[in-house]
Amino acid sequence: MNEPNAAVDQDALLRRVMQKQAALSIRIACIFIVLLIALPLINLYASDLAATNVAGFTLTWLILGVLFYPLTWILSGYFVKQSDAIEKDLLSEAKAETPQGPNADEGAKE
Repeated sequence: MNEPNAAVDQDALLRRVMQKQAALSIRIACIFIVLLIALPLINLYASDLAATNVAGFTLTWLILGVLFYPLTWILSGYFVKQSDAIEKDLLSEAKAETPQGPNADEGAKE
């Protein structure tokens, strides 16, 4: 008798997880796009800064060839960590909201 409610609760939980993870994905994608667009803009509007030598590279090539990958890894790692946290938080909320076990209703009546 409780199985249809459990399926509805699981569907609702899944939707909440997917909505929160989609919002996180959009935030991370926006950060990535801003970083991606910033480099050509720096080259266009601050060409002297972009041409500055740093460790034998111009600043543009240092960012593009060396720093871009660690930035991508950092964003990816942040996404995975936050995504896992979303799942854990929503799962713990769902467990707190629902009674545990088949005799949970009987214990509440006493």
